[in-house]
Amino acid sequence: MSSQPESAAVTAAVEARSALRLTRSISVTWWYVASSVVSFELAIVVFAVATVVDAGFGGALVAAVCVSALLWWLATLHPLLEYRRRTADAPLVVWRHHLASFVTAAVFGLVAGIATGQWVAGVLPLVQALMLLNWPPGVRLRMVLAATALLVALSVIDFRLVAGEGDSANGIQLAAFAILLPPVTVSSLWWWDVLVALDRARTSEAKLAATQERLRLATDVHDLQGHHLQVIALQLELAERLMPRDPDAGMEQLRAARASVDDARQGTRDLATRFRSVPLSDELANAVDLLRAAGTKVEATVAPDASLAPASALGPVIRETTTNVLRHGGGRWARLSLTRTDGSWRYEIANDVGTDAPENTDGAGLDGIARRASEAAGNLEVHRADRTFTVVVTVPAEAPAEAPAEAPAEDTAGKKVAG
Repeated sequence: MSSQPESAAVTAAVEARSALRLTRSISVTWWYVASSVVSFELAIVVFAVATVVDAGFGGALVAAVCVSALLWWLATLHPLLEYRRRTADAPLVVWRHHLASFVTAAVFGLVAGIATGQWVAGVLPLVQALMLLNWPPGVRLRMVLAATALLVALSVIDFRLVAGEGDSANGIQLAAFAILLPPVTVSSLWWWDVLVALDRARTSEAKLAATQERLRLATDVHDLQGHHLQVIALQLELAERLMPRDPDAGMEQLRAARASVDDARQGTRDLATRFRSVPLSDELANAVDLLRAAGTKVEATVAPDASLAPASALGPVIRETTTNVLRHGGGRWARLSLTRTDGSWRYEIANDVGTDAPENTDGAGLDGIARRASEAAGNLEVHRADRTFTVVVTVPAEAPAEAPAEAPAEDTAGKKVAG
């Protein structure tokens, strides 16, 4: 009973880590999105203070506008940064993220509206606080249209009220930036949502490809074994019926059943050989695509004649090491290389070390890699230093004949599916 909650906890941890990697892989875009919104808000602060200074008010009022404006600007940073972690089922308002933004918006709006004499300066902070809420896509569009129309109307009213009193250039710029701020904020957040959706689609595509590969293997095994088992069952049934009356004919059917068993074994061996005989260039390309789909920055170096490398020996190694990087790596970067030196092939994969990676270098995965390397008359080297984990597998350019495929076939197929 206790294994189910533990399994659910492990699954949740893996999903959370995958989500973090997703947003990490497009972090540069996120900071561009956030900086555009923050820059527009800072421009509002500058123009509000400049408008009050142009109006000739005393230092106390200028200081009040300046302090309240900076507090409002700082308070909007938290809900904006938290938007990066927003999920589809997030509530409209998370008070611990938005309360400070609303309070400072009300204070800044009141002070700025009185000091500048502009309705748009008094309403804008609250409008911006509303724009940072977790609105559904359709509702968000209607909100930004309504907010923009409101700010345009208030700007028209402000200009008519101050007509003939000498409009301030800073006041005009304040109104212009105020009108543009909600569309800029919403369009930036919408662009971020689109990128996150595309990144998740890329990951889903990689998972779907792995699932389709599993289904294809399952179908091939089902068709192969189902046919042979049905034939064997009929031959044994016929042998059972013939034995009492005609032992020679019964024995003939038993020999035929034995031959069918051999055919089934050979078919399974051929299927496993075909399944693991993917060209190494494709194996490396699949590994790079899988790591990038998980949000890892990958660099790959492949020799031009990589097709000559022993695929039966290095193919499973590539799949197993890629799986290890996904399970235990830090998820930031990885480097793969396959080169030929001194009559041998050298495969190397290095990655940053994750927080949940074991401190020792022992493990079933590495033991399996070492076994495959030794079967190909090669060797395995494992290095861990400076938060970098490196696996190096070296095999001769002319690999020895393979061992019988029955034992490793199931493991190889499993590694292919996992990779």
